[in-house]
Amino acid sequence: MDYKQAGVDIEEGYRAVGKYRDLAASTANASVLNGIGSFAGMLSIGDLVRAGKGMEEPVLVSGTDGVGTKLDIAFRLKKYDTVGIDCVAMCVNDVICHGARPLFFLDYLACGKLDADVAADLVKGVSVGCRETGSVLLGGETAEMPGFYDEGKYDIAGFSVGIVDKKNIIDGRNIKEGDILVGIASSGPHSNGFSLIRKALPDLNEDFDGMPLGYALLEPTRLYVKPILALLEQIGIRGMAHITGGGFYENIPRMFAAPAVLDAVITTGSWTIPPIFARITAGAAGLEERGFAAREAGVKLLETDAALRKQMFNTYNMGIGFVLALTPEDSRKAIEFLDGKGFPTWEIGRVEAGNGVVRFE
Repeated sequence: MDYKQAGVDIEEGYRAVGKYRDLAASTANASVLNGIGSFAGMLSIGDLVRAGKGMEEPVLVSGTDGVGTKLDIAFRLKKYDTVGIDCVAMCVNDVICHGARPLFFLDYLACGKLDADVAADLVKGVSVGCRETGSVLLGGETAEMPGFYDEGKYDIAGFSVGIVDKKNIIDGRNIKEGDILVGIASSGPHSNGFSLIRKALPDLNEDFDGMPLGYALLEPTRLYVKPILALLEQIGIRGMAHITGGGFYENIPRMFAAPAVLDAVITTGSWTIPPIFARITAGAAGLEERGFAAREAGVKLLETDAALRKQMFNTYNMGIGFVLALTPEDSRKAIEFLDGKGFPTWEIGRVEAGNGVVRFE
């Protein structure tokens, strides 16, 4: 028996690496000292120092995350070229919460049986996410593990490193009672709550605004890095929260400095919840309706079923992917600025004295 008979195709691995090279090269800059295929990625410390030029005390900020069971939707639809964007977004959107500019990214890809074309599509999405956030795809790992992962199934995770001047770190300590909470639109469920989605919405071919529902669910996580970095040049941001797993209830309090003595008060109806969340709500409630009728039913449930509504806001971003804490004056400037950049933004609430929780009114 040889390695291929045991389930690992070395030649397919070589073919995959060959495809990765051009994708990684499309994200590179002068600080990268080697290419994909080496034992490790190399980034010039000199260029890293130049990235922190003007900073009194440069601090590296890192984050890691994966795509989760959203990958199952991609496998079932055989559409692999966008979930890599999710992988990057889930990491860099966390790093930017502390005011750090992403520098480089590493990915990890695991599967039961490697298909170089599928793997390249996954990494293609990673390269897109890196280019759109100014990150270098510095390296990664592809692991073929037959008998551990089912054939046709892949997992992908990523690791981001950014930089910020210590004096400019955003950690919530400047948030004050009376500050305004500003929410930036999401592109959908992003990469959270898909274990529930897969149970609640089994028919991926159901019509949703003229497209299969599965394609609407695969809309990649929105990348907030460029507009936030640009906004930081205009105003001072007191706190930021990336709305991921745990929804509003878990993530917004994470931007308050510990020990938290502030609450986030969210104004109900201050933005329109996108239809995809109404459809998920109907499915989570076990309703048999499909299509537009299901969406209408979901809207009513969100209005009338307090427990289900709380579950949804505790699982999903509900149309708000990123939240800022700002002074009243800066909130108006931020909304105008972000709207002008193509990122719909609303005043969604305020900060009050409290115990570090989220309340709706």
